[in-house]
Amino acid sequence: MRRTATLILLAAFLAGSPAYASEKKKGGGLSYLQLKPLAATVLRPDGRRGILTVEAGIDTKDEALYANAQASMPRLRAALVTVVQNHAQGLGPGSAPSADRLLVDLQRATDRVLGRSGGRVLLGTLMIN
Repeated sequence: MRRTATLILLAAFLAGSPAYASEKKKGGGLSYLQLKPLAATVLRPDGRRGILTVEAGIDTKDEALYANAQASMPRLRAALVTVVQNHAQGLGPGSAPSADRLLVDLQRATDRVLGRSGGRVLLGTLMIN
């Protein structure tokens, strides 16, 4: 009983320590910055509204650029949501989004917000619900 309690306390201590937290691998690697899903309204084939959801992230090998991307996250997210909304407005009812065109536009917006290239935009899922 006492040994179990000691192990639980040790695990809780290690989980909260900064050294342990910095070694934990996050999804996509240490240079990957996951974005919250980006969303925009689209028209479905039946005329009702749907939602285009885009999952994306930014991969940066440069630590300074990674720090800049983290610090600029509100501006970066606003710019990327604007790109997704503009892309969704150009879609006809029931049309599929163009992943290639969307990627080019998202990359251009990312480079503009970060002030230079080096942060590579990676697309995950494009989904219309």
